[in-house]
Amino acid sequence: MLIKRTLAALALAAVGIPAMILGGIFYYGLITLLLGIATWEYGKIFHTAGYNASTPLLVGGVVLLSALRGLSASMGFSPDLAPAALTLLILAAMTWHLLDYEKGRDQAATDFTITVAGIVYLGWIGAYLIDIRNLPDGLWWLALVLPSAWFADTAAYFFGRRFGKHQLSSRLSPKKTWEGYWAGVFFGTIGTAGLAILWQRLGGPDLTLWQGAGLGAALSILTTLGDLGESMFKRQAGVKDSGNIIPGHGGVLDRIDSWLWAGALGYLLIVWFLL
Repeated sequence: MLIKRTLAALALAAVGIPAMILGGIFYYGLITLLLGIATWEYGKIFHTAGYNASTPLLVGGVVLLSALRGLSASMGFSPDLAPAALTLLILAAMTWHLLDYEKGRDQAATDFTITVAGIVYLGWIGAYLIDIRNLPDGLWWLALVLPSAWFADTAAYFFGRRFGKHQLSSRLSPKKTWEGYWAGVFFGTIGTAGLAILWQRLGGPDLTLWQGAGLGAALSILTTLGDLGESMFKRQAGVKDSGNIIPGHGGVLDRIDSWLWAGALGYLLIVWFLL
């Protein structure tokens, strides 16, 4: 399992790092593709649980929101297009499920909430991964925010397996432990602080060690909630993984669940406190 996870991670890095560096359509396209696949997996999870979220609106809506957030920066599109698209998607979802109810689907109201939640969570929140890359020095910021989540995830996994004794969340994710969690916070904080100084010396944003540590601590403490949130979806549906597209990792949603939180929180922390 560990060999599969490592090889899959290296393959993802071989595609993802060049896209991050190139930016533009290469990066926007990769993020949009990942979000689209993750959204399809999200819909499949809830279909397994007996719900009938609209797959066309889910996947199409997330792809549209992600594309608009990228195009608004790279091609001068109005930034109001994405909020307008989100508004129309919510109204379209209501219309879709009203018709479903009229056809006899008694759970259509619940289906509507699942459709809208997926569009907002994976489309609107997920697109912050694009917004970070569009910031001034966006590549440097992205190379600080995402590794913070990776450091925390990796440390939590290995320390939890070796030293974990106290369950972090017995219902959502019984294998996660407090020992692994705090190891993730520690290494996420230290690793991000070190990267902040390294990137500064290589021409990145002018951050202090303490600013890097603060960003790393905030992200390491909170991004685990993204992982637990996806576990909640899967537990309710009774499935182990969101998919099997990535060997050793499961589905795309299994891989990017903490990235969603890192992207949104990282963007807000950078804009509010570090720019």
